[in-house]
Amino acid sequence: MRVAKTIPLLPCFALLAMTLFVRVNAWSQNDDLLKEPSIAIFTGLINYQGDLNPNSFTLGRSKFSAGIGIRKPLSRWFTARAGFNFGKLEAADRYNRDYLKPRNLSFFTGIQEAYAGLEFHLLDINKTRFTAYLYGGLALFHFNPWAYDDDGQKTYLQPLSTEGQGLAEFPSQKIYKLTQLALPFGAGIKYAVSDKINIGFELSQRKTNIETDLALPENYADKNKFLQLESNYKSIQHKIAAANKEYENLFEKIMLLESEL
Repeated sequence: MRVAKTIPLLPCFALLAMTLFVRVNAWSQNDDLLKEPSIAIFTGLINYQGDLNPNSFTLGRSKFSAGIGIRKPLSRWFTARAGFNFGKLEAADRYNRDYLKPRNLSFFTGIQEAYAGLEFHLLDINKTRFTAYLYGGLALFHFNPWAYDDDGQKTYLQPLSTEGQGLAEFPSQKIYKLTQLALPFGAGIKYAVSDKINIGFELSQRKTNIETDLALPENYADKNKFLQLESNYKSIQHKIAAANKEYENLFEKIMLLESEL
């Protein structure tokens, strides 16, 4: 495993998702019904934005995402929302700017997110059957990035301390948490198809703090230290393999002696 080449710096990921949700509710001119909660189901695309992909949204690198949530109208203009989303992210320098391609960094990760927020409607959907809206909130997300080494083996990045996190040689580098907070915000449109069904389209983004903590060039750990660590690891592997072989030979001799008794 050539850690220095194939295991990348973990970048931040700002999540950008295009979502299509079907809202089953009790839409009506009746004010009492306006306060009824509704279930929202969405599916769409999720994209990474950061050091390995500076573009806000790249359709070719997007991955599937889905989720379920609940919405509770507070008034004609404000709606509280909460839910759970999941998806996958990946990025690689082979798709990056030309001068960064030789760096050859990459990562893959699943994303699970729980969120809560508030929508502000620009129109009264009960009169127009259509509205645009803005929203913001707070999210808690979990990720666990990995990459593939030269042998094609899946290797999780956090335990490797790829930026020196938790190693005595790099006391300023703290181990990043796999569950963190994010700030979701975005905009969308929705249309009341009937008294019970709304459909909509939404663009949303999650701002995280991971890049601030990890992705600055001055935070790159010394490659030579990781090469030495890799060399020591391989040496121990060889010793363990030799000890296992010696044990197998000894075990065969014992079994042969027992059969001769």
